[in-house]
Amino acid sequence: MKKIPLRRCLACNEQVPKNELLRIVKSKDGIIEIDLTGKKDGRGAYICKKEQCLDRLIKSKRLEKIFQEKIALEFYESIRGVVIE
Repeated sequence: MKKIPLRRCLACNEQVPKNELLRIVKSKDGIIEIDLTGKKDGRGAYICKKEQCLDRLIKSKRLEKIFQEKIALEFYESIRGVVIE
C-alpha cells in the first residue's frame, strides 16, 4: 500500500493529504504563484480549498511571514478564484 503524503494547512493548522490542498510557491527568482501541479521548484506553502481558510490566511498575514515578502490583495483574490471553483 502506497503512503499518502500529508501536509499542514497554514490557516487551520490541520493535516490533510497533499492532493487535497492548494500549493502556493515562491520560486528562486522571488515570484510567488499558485502551483496547481504541485511540482514547481521553490518554497511551497499549503492551504485548504476552503474560503474560511483563505479568509483566515489573509487576516493573519501568515503567507507574508512565511515568504518574507509583501503580498498584494490581487494575489489573494486570484487564490479565491481557484478555491471557490
